[in-house]
Formats: sequence, structure tokens, C-alpha cells
Amino acid sequence: MRQRVLILVLVVMAAVSAAIAAALVANSDRTPGRVAGVGEVQLGGPLDLVHHTGRRFSDAELAGSYRLVYFGYTYCPDMCPLGLHTMAEALDRLPPEIASKIQPIFVSVDPERDTPAVLKEYVGAFHPRLIGLTGTVEEIEAVKKAWRVYARKSEEKRGEDYLVDHSTFTYLMGPDGRYLAHFGHGTTPEQMAERLARLVAGTS
Repeated sequence: MRQRVLILVLVVMAAVSAAIAAALVANSDRTPGRVAGVGEVQLGGPLDLVHHTGRRFSDAELAGSYRLVYFGYTYCPDMCPLGLHTMAEALDRLPPEIASKIQPIFVSVDPERDTPAVLKEYVGAFHPRLIGLTGTVEEIEAVKKAWRVYARKSEEKRGEDYLVDHSTFTYLMGPDGRYLAHFGHGTTPEQMAERLARLVAGTS
């Protein structure tokens, strides 16, 4: 009797394991950033803001391009320069045919100080193709919410200047605007370039 119960338990366990394995295989075939249903990554949105040249920028201008997006501010003493340097060097390491498909973007989380003129000088120091975007406080708050970006003024001050505590992720969005991947602080240019090449080439 005990032997029959044991066999029955083993059969049930095997069936459950098979069902789980089938589900995992099905999920593994989904495209990054396009996970269906409950698991879909809800991050990102339009970047209809002000270009660093002073004109209004439309998200429609990014149609067909991958977007490599970093949120920060020009007065940032360390994290932002490092993040943008990593982004710029990673793009320069890519083959031209892949790099040309990716639009690098810097979105200010400090619109009160980051005017278009300030942004223009700042982004030009990192990469010739880097776009700087700013806007009103309300516009930036809406973008932060859509992109799930944390940023708030710090109580710490350096003279008359204030710091802004903020998240330091670099996001890769697909040509359709959907999330594909993100890179954390500490990612090297080599690591970023390697992963970008795989994702853009569609082999990831």
C-alpha cells in the first residue's frame, strides 16, 4: 500500500515539474522588454521636452531608433559625468552600423538650473550625438513618473549650490519605445558596448 502511495506521489510530482518546465520554456522565447501580461515591464514614455538647442523636441523624432537614456543633472559632481562617459565610450566602441541605430539622450532632473544653453555646453563635452533634454518642472516630474526615476533635492549643499539625489540607471529602449534593458552604475564601457551590440543585433 505504501509503495502504491509513493508511486502516485512521484507521478504527480513529475507532472507538476513538467508543467513548470513547459511554462519556463514558453517564457524564454519572449522578446526582451515585451514580456506579455502581468510580467510586462511598464517603464518609459514620451520625451516631448525642450532640446538643448532651445527648440521643442518631439518623441516622434526618435522613430526607428533605439534610445539610450540617462537621467541626471549638469551640476552633478561625479555620478552623471561617469555615466555619460561610459555611455559615450560604449557607443564609440560599437561598429558604426550598430552605433548609428542608437540615439544617446540625457534628460535633466534639475530643470530649474539646466536651461537649454547650459545643457548644450554640457552634452557637447561628452559625445557629438548626445541630445540634452529639459523642460518645465511639471514636465520633468511627469517624465520621471513615467520612467520610474527617483530624483529629489538633497539637504546637502556645497556653498550656494544644492545637490540632487537621483537614480543612476542607463536605459535602453527599442525603436518602438519599449524597455529592453538597463545598465547600473559601475557598468564598464566594454560591458555596455558588448550588450548593446547583442541587443541591437537581435541576438540577445
